[in-house]
Amino acid sequence: MSAKAKRIGLSAIILLVAVGIAFGLAKGLRQEPPKREIDDRALLVDVMRLETLSAEIAVRSQGTVLPRTQTLLGAEVSGTIVGISPKFIPGGVFRPGEILLRIDATDYEVAVRQAQALVKQRKIEFDGAAKLREQGYRAEAEHASAAAALASAEAELVRAQRNLERTEIRLPYEGMVRSKDADIGQFVAPGTRLGVTFATDYAEVRLPLTDQDLAFVDLPEAAEIAKTGASEGPPVTLSATRMGKPATWQARIVRSEGVVDEKSRVTYAVARIDDPYRLHGEGLPLPVGTFVMADIAGRTMDDVIRVPRSALRAASQLLIVDDENRIRIRDVDVFRADSRYAYIGAGVEAGERVAVSAIETPLNGMYVRTTDRPETDEGRAGRIASKDDAEQDGVE
Repeated sequence: MSAKAKRIGLSAIILLVAVGIAFGLAKGLRQEPPKREIDDRALLVDVMRLETLSAEIAVRSQGTVLPRTQTLLGAEVSGTIVGISPKFIPGGVFRPGEILLRIDATDYEVAVRQAQALVKQRKIEFDGAAKLREQGYRAEAEHASAAAALASAEAELVRAQRNLERTEIRLPYEGMVRSKDADIGQFVAPGTRLGVTFATDYAEVRLPLTDQDLAFVDLPEAAEIAKTGASEGPPVTLSATRMGKPATWQARIVRSEGVVDEKSRVTYAVARIDDPYRLHGEGLPLPVGTFVMADIAGRTMDDVIRVPRSALRAASQLLIVDDENRIRIRDVDVFRADSRYAYIGAGVEAGERVAVSAIETPLNGMYVRTTDRPETDEGRAGRIASKDDAEQDGVE
């Protein structure tokens, strides 16, 4: 055998030995991956057992606080403004009958004196005509003419006195100045705009209600208001954010506007809040123009079933968990729903269980595990109801 053949054979043997060693090492070091048991357990859901109760159906609305009386002040006589109250500024508060502006009254005082003098003259003429008529020296026509002249002079005096009074701008209510449109030294003519004021004894909020809302709110009837002149409706809780914090105010429905808006198809109820600026009491003011949410106390419904709004699917479906812990998708009649609860009129019965956990793709007949046990069903329902009631009352 030649030397070349020996080298080839030796190389082949070395290669085979290396492959064998590598194969052996790989087989010895390789480990089987750990076995993991497949978790085939059913979905765990929270359930609550349904029960009937008496519930006050709250109606929510919203609106803007408006003044009950707003006045556009205008001059009734011409002249130069010679005096302005320091309260006649935007935000200034004034009392009933307080002088806000004064127009130069010189010409009107002169007119009053002239009218008074004319009345005296006409009175003397009338008295003289009456004496002469009694003595038979004057005709009845002359006496009547003197009486007419006296009456005309007296009427002119009334007009002059009224014009003098109009030089002082007063209002018959306690209020606040909204805008100031005239200032001292300005000449004004009859009709010149002087400013805008509004009353502060109470404010009003127009609350739109749909036809469905009206089924649960006892609004004052027009016939009752016509008989008594006033009527009280349900209480209202107004809420808004003031100075960065949530705040509430108590109000009451006092009337309905009595017509259905042609565009929005809603009926407006009017809620009244007394002393909104708290000028005669304590508390946080509620300024005119504030946008508020309103919770109107509705009617109390007996023997209704209430579920959390989150348990409702597709607006009218509930996931019922039967005795075998299987999901049953059921259509129900929801006669009222708000941000917290849905009120069921038909489709379920007291004692049934409803899933309150979120389930992405529920299927009819799907098996689930529940967190309740037979001996704690009532306790769980009570805990869920207590939690929901606490959230409704603002308890965290």
